[in-house]
Amino acid sequence: MLVFDGKKATDEYMSTHTLAFSTPELTLVRFAFWLGDTVPDPNDKTKTMPRTMTFMTEQESAPAVVDEDVYVPTGAVRSSGMYGSAAASGVRFCYECGNKLSTGARFCNKCGAPQD
Repeated sequence: MLVFDGKKATDEYMSTHTLAFSTPELTLVRFAFWLGDTVPDPNDKTKTMPRTMTFMTEQESAPAVVDEDVYVPTGAVRSSGMYGSAAASGVRFCYECGNKLSTGARFCNKCGAPQD
């Protein structure tokens, strides 16, 4: 399966372009145009191809898709017992397990249940 190597593409772009007078939006627009530029095909110099195709790599499996609506607790943060925004004041409890949460928490840090 061919997969786009975005990290390799951004590393190459950022190493060859100055950002002295650029805003994040301008940098992103320039990067998108740079990826779409037509370049010589590395395998056949008589043909051209979009630069994006030069960053395609062969992988055995599809890349992992991150689902931002699902939280799976790892146990890495245990000291505070609170998740959510620092500005949120007050306390509430998880709908599923009763664990103590901050008012801004979207997921329980114990069971992972959404707190919508």
